[in-house]
Amino acid sequence: MSIPSGAHTSIILRLELDKETASFGQIATAVSDTGGDIIAIDVSRSDKTTTVRDITVNVYDQKHTDLIVKAVGAVPGVKVIHVSDQTFLLHIGGKLETIPKTPIKNRDDLSRVYTPGVARVCMAIHEKPSRAHSLTIKRNTIAVVSDGSAVLGLGNIGPEAAMPVMEGKAVLFKQFAGVDAFPICLDTQNTEEIIAAVKAIAPSFGGINLEDISSPRCFEIERRLIEELDIPVFHDDQHGTAVVLLAGLLNAVKLVGKSLEQCKVVVCGIGAAGIACSKMLIAAGVRNIIGVDRAGAIVRGETYPNEAWQWYAEHTNPDCLSGTLSEVIRGADVFIGVSGPGVLKVQDIQRMAADPIVFAMANPTPEISPEEAEPYVRVMATGRSDYPNQINNVLCFPGIFRGVLDCRASRVTEEMKLAAAKAIAAVVSDEELSEYYIIPSVFNQSVVERVREAVIEAAYASGVARKTARPDSAAGAGKTVQITR
Repeated sequence: MSIPSGAHTSIILRLELDKETASFGQIATAVSDTGGDIIAIDVSRSDKTTTVRDITVNVYDQKHTDLIVKAVGAVPGVKVIHVSDQTFLLHIGGKLETIPKTPIKNRDDLSRVYTPGVARVCMAIHEKPSRAHSLTIKRNTIAVVSDGSAVLGLGNIGPEAAMPVMEGKAVLFKQFAGVDAFPICLDTQNTEEIIAAVKAIAPSFGGINLEDISSPRCFEIERRLIEELDIPVFHDDQHGTAVVLLAGLLNAVKLVGKSLEQCKVVVCGIGAAGIACSKMLIAAGVRNIIGVDRAGAIVRGETYPNEAWQWYAEHTNPDCLSGTLSEVIRGADVFIGVSGPGVLKVQDIQRMAADPIVFAMANPTPEISPEEAEPYVRVMATGRSDYPNQINNVLCFPGIFRGVLDCRASRVTEEMKLAAAKAIAAVVSDEELSEYYIIPSVFNQSVVERVREAVIEAAYASGVARKTARPDSAAGAGKTVQITR
């Protein structure tokens, strides 16, 4: 019997047991034989003939759940009453709520929070619109915007189905950086309608985080919004991935004793993330990048179906290599995968240069499994949390937005992204650096503050910070000094 492996969740099985024919030992055996792990047992009800028990079991995925339920249900005298998935239970009613910062206890409170007192605040903002940053939630609130067209690895599943992801992103913003974020899932996949909708809601927010919008529309949407709004717009699927990738790669090349500028880098999957990662690497000094997609390497002189690929052809692959991944990867120092499962083979890694670095970031199934690659690579990273060296955007976007909000940046520059990548990389000290630790954990409490500080410094250096006094770094994430307005 094939037992799944990987990250786990948990389920609760509510079982009715016939006391004469069924025993808990039989149930435990059935769960164990199918690879489940019983972590809790509760008696819900019991009488002379039957007992009802809630059994909490660690599982890997839905297929594993089905396997366990079938095995337990086959035990004589056992009836499966209900199966509760802990992940689904967590999502009941959504993952967010609105809580007022100021309780209204009496008529005086009401008159200041609402009418008539609020009118004075409205007029103050009307006279000077920039006061909205200090007198409304705008100073600490961003919109997480999606059209549901490219959600995780699930594809075009629509705005309603995208909501759990956007809610989760908002939770991460609050948990890690104290940023209030609100999920906005738009019922349109028309480029112009998305741009118009985001521009229309922008006055309420201090920044826009674009999420899970398919390529190539995402490039045009981001470009236009950056041009037409005066608040930062950041497509996390592109730039968050690129920042964290560069952070890990800076430490990986340090570990193997190579120069990033001299590395041959092959990028597989030239969509939003692949193009952004390549641009980030170029900005960091990499001179030899070869992009590969389904049709093979992207080569200068060819005509491609969208502007993004045309730009890519003109700015990468200096030796004009052509062919498949297996052909162009020969002699490469670094493989970066943002494509799909199983596209990289052991034979491909064996063609790479000495001490190969492989970042197989397709989720949930990497371009090659770490178990297959480990004998042949020096450094391996994935997008998964159950293996070392997870390239996770959570290391980037909370600190970047905390920084841009605190200094009131008008946009996110390349210098700010590079600063963020270097800040993340620097969290791993030389003493800690190893093949299995090139990138800090998302739970490392120093990451957000270091990224925040680096982004603020770069924002002032880039001339896009609009606060007349710099936020107090010692105050911590989300706290700033009082400034003159």
